[in-house]
Order: sequence, then C-alpha cells, then structure tokens
Amino acid sequence: MDAYDEDSHNRRGPDGSKGARLPESGTDGHEPRGADGEGSGPSVTGAVSDESPADDMRSSPAGGAEGTGPSAESGDTNEPSAMGTHGEQPSGSTDPAGGAEPAVAPPAPPRSGVAALSPRYQVGAAVALAAVAVAACVHLGMVFLSLAPANTVTKQHGKAIEEWVYPEFEQNWKLFAPNPLQQNIAVQVRAEVRTKDGDLRTTGWRDLSARDGAAIDGNLLPSHTQQNELRRAWDFLAATHGTDNRPVGLRGALSETYMRRIVTMRLHREDAIGRQGVVQRVQVRSRTTNVQPPVWSRERFSSKPVYRVLPWWTVTDDEAAGGVA
Repeated sequence: MDAYDEDSHNRRGPDGSKGARLPESGTDGHEPRGADGEGSGPSVTGAVSDESPADDMRSSPAGGAEGTGPSAESGDTNEPSAMGTHGEQPSGSTDPAGGAEPAVAPPAPPRSGVAALSPRYQVGAAVALAAVAVAACVHLGMVFLSLAPANTVTKQHGKAIEEWVYPEFEQNWKLFAPNPLQQNIAVQVRAEVRTKDGDLRTTGWRDLSARDGAAIDGNLLPSHTQQNELRRAWDFLAATHGTDNRPVGLRGALSETYMRRIVTMRLHREDAIGRQGVVQRVQVRSRTTNVQPPVWSRERFSSKPVYRVLPWWTVTDDEAAGGVA
C-alpha cells in the first residue's frame, strides 16, 4: 500500500522520496511553485488528476456540454435521434413495423355540370346548346339587317326579314339618335255610333294617350300594353303612311288595320260607348306639342299644338261587336 506525505499529500516513491507535486493555483495570486520550491516548471507527465470519472464524462467530447449529453439511463449513446442533423423533422414517416407508409392520393373532386352526365346526355346537351347558339345568331342577324341601310341582302330577302322581325322584335333607336325626340305625341280617337233609334251620332275626341299616362303614374309595375302598345302603333302607322295619310305598300295597310283594332277595342271597354249604340266608323288624329327647353337655353319653340287627322275608317262587323282580341 502506497504511503502519502502528510503535508503535501503526494505519493511517495519506492525509495521513500517525495514525488513531483502537481501545480496548484494559490490564493495569493502568485504562480504555483514546483516540487523544488522555485517557479513553475514543466508539467509532469505522470501527474494524476483530482477530477472524478463523472467529471471526465461530462467534459468528454462524446458526452457534449454538461446537461446536454445522453443520460446514463438512455442506453446506447450512439443511437440516432428521431430529429435530423439540424433539428428538422424526418421527411418520411414510418409505421411500427419499420416500413415506410405508402403515399395516399387525395380523392378526385366530384364532377358537376355537363361533365356529370352520361355520354349520351352530354351529346344531347351539346346539340341543344348548339341549336340555341345558332338561333341566337340568326335572330341577331335578322334584327341587324332590319336596321341596317339598304343592301344586297335586304333587297333579296327583305320579305323574310320583315316576317321574322315584325311586329314582335321591331326595334326603335330614336332614343339614341343625335337628336332625341323633343315632342309629346298624343293619340286621340272619336267614333261614329249608330244608336238604338237608328240615328248616327259622333262622339267627341277621347285622348287615349292621356289615359295610358294616368294608368302608369304611381304604378310600380305598369303593363307593357299601357306603356308601348298605342305609342308603337302610332309610330308604325306614321312611318308607313305618306303626307297625304294614305298607306304605302302592304305594311301601310297592315299598320292601319292594327291601329283601327286597337282604338275599337278601347272604345268597347268604355261602358258609355256600349250603351249609346254600335260603332260604325272611327277616326284617329295625333296632337303634337313641343317639349319646352330649359330656362337657360336660347332655343325657342312654339307651344301651339299641331294636329294630324287621319280619314275615317269603317269598322268591320266583328270589330263593331268587340270580337277582336
């Protein structure tokens, strides 16, 4: 058993001499002295460190910094961590058996619209859409040709164009003309009635346009008849009649018949005419007044109304009996 020096706690040699003493840092701030009492000498290779094995493990490179190395209970310190080298999550997940889970593709979105139909119905839908597109193109072409200036197509197929457009799809672009309408036109009618005594009596002028206006005022949903029927009928008649109030062509005669039926139907709706007798003839006139310009305008218009009186029209038997619809 080795003996220790009581003073220096150094291990004695085999011959009883004191061995080399490890350098110590003194509390007085001087350098530690060697075994010979002089300044610090060269380090002794055989010196034994006072540090415990636990300190060696904490300071060893394998253990890392204190408190960061693997614990004694963790097992093998060479086992790879679940995190990556830089703390990243591993790219692939593994199942408990050790194999990689197969990638699952997301479900395809459900089909909608035409794609959800069977091929047979898809063909039917495509044919229907094509037919609607062709009909729309034909209609737009007909309306365009009816408004376009005279050309080769309208000269050769004018009748077919008119039959397609008039009277349901007729267009009036006067609102967008360089000079919009600046007149108020009222359509008035009077009738020659055969009374029950056999006498002929002529009624006074009745303003049909004023009655339409009264029905529209304050009405949130006025009918198309109240707004456009009489006005469009008069425009149609004025465009197809000459200055002598005679019809021009077949459209002129058609417009005259259309206007006559409208005014006769409206007269029959009034109980006064029905009680007086049977309508024999009707006469239509227009009363045109200029719209007065604003006060800041320098334009001057006459406020005197202008009348255009058409000849008397004989009413047919079915029209006289109110049998027109």
